[in-house]
Amino acid sequence: MPADPVPVLQKLFGFPDFRGVQRQVVDRVLAGQSTLAVMPTGAGKSLTYQLPATMLDGTCIVVSPLIALMHDQLRAAEAVGIRAATLTSVDENKAETRGRFLDGALDLLYVAPERASTADFRDLLDRGRVALFAIDEAHCVSEWGHDFRPDYRLLRPLLDRYEDVPRLALTATADEHTRADILEQLGIGTDGMIVAGFDRPNIRYSISTRDNTTRQIADLIRETPGPGIVYAQTRAGTEKLAEALRTATGRPVRAYHAGLDPEVRRRNQAKFVESEDMVIVATVAFGMGIDKPDVRFVAHAGLPKSIEAYYQETGRAGRDGDPSVAHLFWGAEDFARARQRIAEVDPQRQPGERARLNALGALVETAGCRRRILLAHFGEDPPAQCGNCDNCLSPPAAIDATETARKYLSAVFRTGQSFGSTYIEEVLTGKSSERSLMNGHEALSVWNIVDGDERALLKPVGRALLLRDALRTNPHGGLEFGPGARALIKGEDTLSLVVPPKRERRRRGGDATPNPLGDALFEALRTRRRELAQEGGVPPYVIFHDSVLREMAARRPTSLSAMAHLTGVGQRKLDAYGEAFLRVIREN
Repeated sequence: MPADPVPVLQKLFGFPDFRGVQRQVVDRVLAGQSTLAVMPTGAGKSLTYQLPATMLDGTCIVVSPLIALMHDQLRAAEAVGIRAATLTSVDENKAETRGRFLDGALDLLYVAPERASTADFRDLLDRGRVALFAIDEAHCVSEWGHDFRPDYRLLRPLLDRYEDVPRLALTATADEHTRADILEQLGIGTDGMIVAGFDRPNIRYSISTRDNTTRQIADLIRETPGPGIVYAQTRAGTEKLAEALRTATGRPVRAYHAGLDPEVRRRNQAKFVESEDMVIVATVAFGMGIDKPDVRFVAHAGLPKSIEAYYQETGRAGRDGDPSVAHLFWGAEDFARARQRIAEVDPQRQPGERARLNALGALVETAGCRRRILLAHFGEDPPAQCGNCDNCLSPPAAIDATETARKYLSAVFRTGQSFGSTYIEEVLTGKSSERSLMNGHEALSVWNIVDGDERALLKPVGRALLLRDALRTNPHGGLEFGPGARALIKGEDTLSLVVPPKRERRRRGGDATPNPLGDALFEALRTRRRELAQEGGVPPYVIFHDSVLREMAARRPTSLSAMAHLTGVGQRKLDAYGEAFLRVIREN
């Protein structure tokens, strides 16, 4: 019978007990059973292999997709006293690492899938002792997944070579199709799946239409202290938005994308990881490789690829469990561009891609709970209201805009399905121009049929028609009918518009700040943590999370034995940092 893992949990990590399904997963691993664990970001997935690795005879091989992620996880493992190493293309100590593995002196060895599938690596494993294979970000193995990596498909022969070694696949982002594919591709039985649920209750979800992206995101940055990630659509847009936000907010803001000089990219990422207030504006290439728990907000300056991608990207906020914000800003042109991209992919993939886009449309268009739609997408049955999304906190009104939508579609049809939204609005509101006179459009039945309050509906109606695929844009920017137009014109469908409540700008602080009560001792502890982090060359959160410092400030331990009872203070960290923080408490 496997040994009780709780004493090891308390000594290594300083946690009194396991959270959620962690115990179930750890027990299966210690019993030698292969497992797929689907756990939300921030639920402690890495602990489910790190802890068993210290108890099993041999080394746990961790397959991870990005070098930066491996190095972050290596730092965190070493900080609690786990013997760990990485074997990557940028490591200069490869010979030493191989030697440690062969000598049985490693609990964890992190490798990329590209290396794991090589004959050279198989030969290395044959000469050592492997206790466990942990496949992180396991959704990358599935073509159904939004981050498919072909190299993950090459792992099965390696796993089968060591058929007596258990396999632990880990992901936070996998719908039903993807989960089934992971099980098949990695050779894990269907009885080996543990799904913890997808809810991240500490994240407040908000979605808004774009009107001035820089101003809207700058407002969010001013209201939300702490590190943040802004996802932009293009490389050029990333740098332009970073500069604009830096000027508008005065906060440190840097750009990150694959086109930057590698050294600049590495430096920007490193500065963000160690910072307590930096904002990084990035393409979606950024994030999977970041194991930073104190990100306070994630903003999207445009539509993500899918609900799965949105869930994973927003999940980079609040991994420490503290209140965090996820705000998506979208425009109708996002949906138009997405449909154009879908038309260019393999026809066999198009139905699935359209389903993903329609699911995003339902999320941004709803007047109901955002979290309910998000969780239902992953097969859960959440309550009707979550109490922590924009629609639950400030319920929007909904108005019937069906007649305005029919007028809009009529104008598109009668002008020949070749003009953009601005001109269609001019026709409907009777704004005369050289173009309208030359085309004879002022004689049409749709000329000047929208006035008064209805004029304000034209832009949101145009957005809604594009979102629903009732309208599409042609390559020249003109509007033409999509599949959803017919039902609206024939009176078989209606169009309801969500009218968001007037937004009140919040002052900086509130629940978003790490120190909502303004505790002077907490700030002094943070200052000491920052100094220790600089001395040790590690990010502040590797030493202690803010939640540990808040408990420290509240309970004011006077001895190392008292400090050892704080959640998150394991033996290694107590030995390394305990006296330094006790001195701060005594002096304050």
